[in-house]
Amino acid sequence: MTASGTPAGRPPGRRPGTARTREAILDAARRCFAEDGYAGTSIRRIARESDVDHALVLHFFGTKDALFGVVLRSVPLLADLVREASEGDTGGLGERLVRGYLDLWDDPDAGRWLRVVARAASASPNAAAALAAFIADEVMVVLARRVGTENAELRANLVGAQMLGVATARYLVRTEPLASAAREDVVAHLAPVIQQCLTGDVSKPVDR
Repeated sequence: MTASGTPAGRPPGRRPGTARTREAILDAARRCFAEDGYAGTSIRRIARESDVDHALVLHFFGTKDALFGVVLRSVPLLADLVREASEGDTGGLGERLVRGYLDLWDDPDAGRWLRVVARAASASPNAAAALAAFIADEVMVVLARRVGTENAELRANLVGAQMLGVATARYLVRTEPLASAAREDVVAHLAPVIQQCLTGDVSKPVDR
């Protein structure tokens, strides 16, 4: 390692192959964020892991927040979930979404990444903005299109808020008895709520 922070034996600046270099940085960033979380990951660490000068990471991505936003879009777990759940009939969409969402959080690798994303959004306003943009562009749009009603975007956002709240309570804060509830019990209680948000009749006032 030279005094400038460049790995020994390689001149500073761009490595040959811009596309390969950018992908190497993204691969390293995904690993670092997943292993150490958002707060524990630095641009210099990502640079070391991808064998480039830290200035080159900044050249491609600008800031850690911007890099995190790109990484979010390169790990399309939630976008894939919504696309897959949207393939069946609308009447079963709520249950498919809930089951798929719990599957992601219960999966060791996917769940760890979702925890990183949720904690990053809490730690940085810019990371939260990146997450909000990703959810709006690649998750909510697909869900709203599948719902297809005049207020589909609001319905999709309500679904996202409900499911995020449940995940936060069950997997992050670990509020009991939700944290220890059987998966099927969670599905049985949550799926009808999500389905109501998606396709329920909201034209009638709620009785008080």
